Amino acid sequence: MSLSGKTAVVTGSNSGIGLGVARELARAGADVVLNSFSDRDEDHALAAGIAADFGVNARYIKADMSKGSECRALIEQAGACDILVNNAGIQHVAPIDEFPIDKWDAIIAINMNSAFHTMAAALPKMRAAGWGRIVNIASAHGLTASPYKAAYVAAKHGVVGMTKTVALETAQEPITCNAICPGYVLTPLVEAQIPDTMKEYDMDRETVVRDIMLARQPSKEFATVEQLGGTTVFLCSDAAAQMTGTTLSVDGGWTAL
Repeated sequence: MSLSGKTAVVTGSNSGIGLGVARELARAGADVVLNSFSDRDEDHALAAGIAADFGVNARYIKADMSKGSECRALIEQAGACDILVNNAGIQHVAPIDEFPIDKWDAIIAINMNSAFHTMAAALPKMRAAGWGRIVNIASAHGLTASPYKAAYVAAKHGVVGMTKTVALETAQEPITCNAICPGYVLTPLVEAQIPDTMKEYDMDRETVVRDIMLARQPSKEFATVEQLGGTTVFLCSDAAAQMTGTTLSVDGGWTAL
């Protein structure tokens, strides 16, 4: 599944799922553009590390995914954009009647609106190149719901809907648009939550992971960032050329319930 000669832009990719996806795309030979809202030496060092590890070109570009103009500027600054992975996202949990308006606006902007802006900017580049792959990192919450996550569920359902729309608009072109719907993924952020959850419920690590954190994930195992990266590489490969407008669940059986 060589992606040599392709350039991939991955939003929200200086940690967690985004970084894992970027590394797997680079492993497959793609040049990669990392992104987040910060502009630290560590961010640029991540890109340098990927370049050194996989022998590809890798850059870091700062862009705030809550701002449509910066989303579009990211694609322009990237130059080429053969592969676009919309991964940037944030979360807030609260009952809908208590949900802070600023949190609602931020989640909709970063989790959903950013994908609209980046896809709109990337499609002309893909058409000019005669090839393109869009992979939107949605969520199990793009297919189902949980209480207290109104903004996140709404945004991820929106991403799934946009994925289908763009797939139909590009159906007769060598461009595909698909969504990956992860369940719980073992990221550094999730790992950091485990000790506090153990303390809150007075449980050992194994029990808190199985019975609390993965209560809705039948496999009782986290997905890994490498698995999501591998799924992304597959969707970018020739084997998936006739897969478009679909969702792939990497959720340990969550949405089978």
